[in-house]
Amino acid sequence: MDNIAAQTIKSTVVILDNSPIHRSKKFKAKIQEWREQDVYIFFLPPYSPELNLIEILWRRIKYQWLSFDAYLCFQNLKERLIDVLQNVGIKYDIIF
Repeated sequence: MDNIAAQTIKSTVVILDNSPIHRSKKFKAKIQEWREQDVYIFFLPPYSPELNLIEILWRRIKYQWLSFDAYLCFQNLKERLIDVLQNVGIKYDIIF
C-alpha cells in the first residue's frame, strides 16, 4: 500500500477484504497516513460473497458447471476444473 500511495496522482479509493493482514495493527496504523496522501481505505462487510467476484465464479463452478461425476476422483476433478477455468468466457459465462 505504501507503493500505491506514493504513486497516486489523484484521489484513490481502495476496497479490501477482511484478510488478517488488512486488519493487522501495523496496517491500521498506516490508514491515516495514506488518507493524508489522498488514498482512502474501505473494507468489504465481514461476509459479502456477492461483492467478491471470485466467490460468484466459484459458486457457479461448484454448483452449475461441474457435474457430480467430476468429484469421483481427484484427477477427474482436476481435469474438469482446468477445462472450466480455461473456458470461462467461451463456454461458461456469468452475466450480471
